[in-house]
Amino acid sequence: MSPLPHAAAGAAPVSPPLPTGMLVVDDHDLVRLGLRSLVQAQAAQHHQSINVLESRCLAEALQLYASQEASIGLVLLDLQLPDAHGLNALTRFRQRFPRARIVVLSGTQDPRLVRQALDQGAQAFLTKSGDLQEVIGYIRSLGMWQQEPTTPAGTTAPAAERKVQRRNASGQLISLSERQAQVLDWILAGQSNREIAQHAQLSEGTVKNHVSTLLLLFGLRSRAQLISLLR
Repeated sequence: MSPLPHAAAGAAPVSPPLPTGMLVVDDHDLVRLGLRSLVQAQAAQHHQSINVLESRCLAEALQLYASQEASIGLVLLDLQLPDAHGLNALTRFRQRFPRARIVVLSGTQDPRLVRQALDQGAQAFLTKSGDLQEVIGYIRSLGMWQQEPTTPAGTTAPAAERKVQRRNASGQLISLSERQAQVLDWILAGQSNREIAQHAQLSEGTVKNHVSTLLLLFGLRSRAQLISLLR
């Protein structure tokens, strides 16, 4: 990875771009296929390509990551694998690769499991029971593809997705997806998870995942801290 450029005095710190490779670890073929197709289609719209590696068990995933660590910017890790169950998969991956950026994929929305996964170093906790587009929205918010698609002459460009940049608790600028920005606006307006779910036509579990992701992105631990920081 290239070193960071020197920042001018008083300028916001500049984060290096993430490697654009991904590793999807899930024993369900359809889940891996769906994520790979959506990610690569999204990247293609921005005239980029993303190499999506796949593994159906933890042992294979560890071998793949070891051989291609420099090119993998994100690991999507299921918690129920043939050779690892529950948080054991996350624990073993992080023990071997403590600097890996890991997002947990799970079929459960247990709040206790979510908190435990985040406490053990997961970047986010996303459920497979929701729309896979929600997973894509989170990946997009990390900036793994950033160029805007070009529009051929004589055609009309599609409406651009709203992007919001805010500073987190460490002073770093972060980019939110359109859905994340909507949920954040509702949180700051004092809406409960149930009210947000009704507005957005999402399940409460999906809204809780968005809230957890926002807290993680802003480096905070509670909804009250998020409101205090941004109001």
